[in-house]
Amino acid sequence: MKEPASENKPKIGVFSLTGCAGDQLMILNLEDTLIELLSKFEIKSFQEASSYSENIRLDIAFVEGSVSTEHDLEKLKEIRDKSSLLVAIGDCAVNGCVQAMRNSQTSIAERMLDVYGVEDNIYRALEPKGIGEYVRVDFEIPGCPVEKEEVFNTLISLLNGDPPLIPDYPVCVECKLNGYPCVIIEEGKPCLGPIITAGCDARCPSLGLDCVGCRGPIKGETNAKAELEALRKRGYPDKYIINRLRFFAGNFPDIRILGERKNSKGEK
Repeated sequence: MKEPASENKPKIGVFSLTGCAGDQLMILNLEDTLIELLSKFEIKSFQEASSYSENIRLDIAFVEGSVSTEHDLEKLKEIRDKSSLLVAIGDCAVNGCVQAMRNSQTSIAERMLDVYGVEDNIYRALEPKGIGEYVRVDFEIPGCPVEKEEVFNTLISLLNGDPPLIPDYPVCVECKLNGYPCVIIEEGKPCLGPIITAGCDARCPSLGLDCVGCRGPIKGETNAKAELEALRKRGYPDKYIINRLRFFAGNFPDIRILGERKNSKGEK
């Protein structure tokens, strides 16, 4: 079969804001599959893979990392302006992730003083947030890091002109489908599976471990207060549960509110 002309191949860019680059590494972990996919599109920028970059109009831009500085925000707006589709990859880009765990609990000035010994915002820092807080995002791939199979399926879907399919049900469903025992009921562990987006094939519960929430809460369906009540009944203190909920989802509204209520009572 004749390969499509270069000018007809979708042009793709992979970009990073404030983050660990783990999501870019997961794309590189596609290895031979990625090489095969290269016959279907052109990569014009990929920070973790190559210093080569072309500042041109893109069909699809993948962005990882949170908006944590004014520089991040400027870069994000530039990417959005030159891209037809924008895909947030990883929890940092989706909702701020670990970097946002202390949002609403400490100010930028307090963090600057704790870390750098000055109150002036010398690094133009912002409260870490997902990219959707600032620009239109077409699709989101959750995870810390993302699942490489999910990235592959997203690429194939977009190349075919279809929207990618991301699970909108909890990790508990995958536990049931795989026949894993419930670690909350059977072992009393503080599993967050009931409110966390599936897609990992319940990896942690499959090993007898409790879900820590690395794929983020299910948007529009998560009941953080009910999760708090369920774990409270099993003897876990509120502070521990809320901190656990905030670890990957400090910006999630229901979880943020729980933390603010505790702080209003003088708890840190």
